[in-house]
Amino acid sequence: MSSLKLVAVGALFITFAGAASAATNWDVSHPRRAEVNSRLANQDRRVHQEVRRGEISHAEAARLHRDDHQIRREERLMASQDGGHITRQEDRALNQQENRVSRQIGQ
Repeated sequence: MSSLKLVAVGALFITFAGAASAATNWDVSHPRRAEVNSRLANQDRRVHQEVRRGEISHAEAARLHRDDHQIRREERLMASQDGGHITRQEDRALNQQENRVSRQIGQ
């Protein structure tokens, strides 16, 4: 029984070590990823600013945040498939999605 526990703990350790090393391969500072993430942060600030001013409701802000969160998840998925980078084509697709959300802020 104890050897089974030892094997299970060892397998768990290897899984976590593999996940940690995979996470370190991500290049968050890659220029295209930095641009996408900077735009998402800017849109987040704009949404909060509009809520404070009373220009949009909390429900509308939540929807815009969900849209931005989906874009961020997609960016991370794309980067995970390309060694921490996103391609120019992926960058264009993400920018188009960000543009759609951006146009909804401040309407």
